[in-house]
Amino acid sequence: MGRVLDVQTAAPLIPPHPTLPLLRSIAASCQACELFKRGTQTVFGEGPKAARAMMVGEQPGDAEDRMGHPFVGPAGKMLDKALEEAGIDRELVYVTNVVKHFKWSERGKRRLHEKPNAREIAACRPWLEAELRLLKPDVLVCLGATAAQALLGKSFRVTKMRGQILKAEIADAIMATVHPSSILRAPDDEARHREMELFIRDLKVIAPLLRH
Repeated sequence: MGRVLDVQTAAPLIPPHPTLPLLRSIAASCQACELFKRGTQTVFGEGPKAARAMMVGEQPGDAEDRMGHPFVGPAGKMLDKALEEAGIDRELVYVTNVVKHFKWSERGKRRLHEKPNAREIAACRPWLEAELRLLKPDVLVCLGATAAQALLGKSFRVTKMRGQILKAEIADAIMATVHPSSILRAPDDEARHREMELFIRDLKVIAPLLRH
């Protein structure tokens, strides 16, 4: 019989009656997984308490890690542009990540993104669950495969289900689409333009749900 790993999580850090500012303050010193040793700081979710949509990515990137705010780098600017094109008020959106520390490896002077593993995702999940309980968003949007599989199950495939409104216990309306960083990685301008149009098309699906 295999040894069961003791997975430490952030759960003991969550207070009985949290608020977003309190969670953000406590998360700043989270050491539930090893990523705190590499990240400059915890990058917690941001947005209004009354946000109608919650958008969840994988993890903060290099710019986010340095600045301490989610979605402020190139991918965040891409998201802002797509939301505007889709007719979604950015003020209605709360943005966060499955993992709150930047996982990276060094290549020369560059810090390159590394995908978080299952243990790191599990350790950080209580923060995301607490955000969901407090916000109770009308729409939950998973940006990319890591977020989608963390919230909708390992078998979920963004390529097959992107842009479709789903229902689950955690939210009345859930949609998965690509992470805006994937658009930036497209091989040329034509591909980037095409991927951006598809991303905007996906976001337009949720726009009517935020107008009632």
